[in-house]
Amino acid sequence: MTDAVLLIQHGSVEDPSEIPDFVRTIRRGRPTPQSVIDEVTHRWKAIGGSPLKAITEAQARALGARLGIPVAHGARLWKPWAKDVVRDLVAAGARRVVSLPLAPFSVHVYNAASEEACAAAGATCVPVPAWNEEPALIDAFAEVTGAALGGPSLGAPSLGKSEAHVLFTAHSLPKRVIAMGDPYEGQVHATARLVAAKLGLPRWSVAFQSTGMDGGEWLGPDLPTALDDVRAAGVRDVLVCAIGFLADHTEILFDLDIEARALAEQKGLVLHRAASLNDHPRLIDALEALARRALG
Repeated sequence: MTDAVLLIQHGSVEDPSEIPDFVRTIRRGRPTPQSVIDEVTHRWKAIGGSPLKAITEAQARALGARLGIPVAHGARLWKPWAKDVVRDLVAAGARRVVSLPLAPFSVHVYNAASEEACAAAGATCVPVPAWNEEPALIDAFAEVTGAALGGPSLGAPSLGKSEAHVLFTAHSLPKRVIAMGDPYEGQVHATARLVAAKLGLPRWSVAFQSTGMDGGEWLGPDLPTALDDVRAAGVRDVLVCAIGFLADHTEILFDLDIEARALAEQKGLVLHRAASLNDHPRLIDALEALARRALG
């Protein structure tokens, strides 16, 4: 065995006792108010714990079955640490490791962690570039969005394309990051345009969710502003397609399903959500195409 694939993401805890250390890692050692830790813990418990690790394991199994080579998952900010996963892959015989970020935007932050892990383990790293316009990814988002428009969506009854406003969401970032040249914002809008065009959506827009707790200026419009815009246009039904995320986790199950849904109700709107991709066959198609391209 000489080739392997590392599916790399931010990471997620499996037990609430890990949350303080996880938050401190995300904040890179900056002082962390107890109120922030308490809020993250509340959100984690409200959804019954994050399913992210289990979903990522399912994605890895599905991709491994397609490729016939080892596929493992590791994280930048939590266990299983990318450096430990790559070390184990190398110990098992891997000499070349494809870094496949489980986020199609701003992949450089994930690939940097993979490259560091590979260098430490003595392996060659093959980084996958940004893949926010990968055809199978667009197909995947179009399928789940179209299914929600044509049948019951999560949390609400069926609606039609002509009745709903589709709101594509992604995690917000500080504006200072974009000012430094990060392509994230443009990539998010490009993905939304492609999905909207594929479906022929008459009404859609982009919003940035899950703004951090540090203050400062973040990408917008945020969800409250976007919902106000929908209400002002006289539309009642909002279908959210979270194109910034490939799997269910806190930002989906709490920030959208609980917090955003309650906010929409307060504004007289009904919030629907397209299913997350998780291990959707079209997503696995995209991951397979990316891995095969990288392997050459």
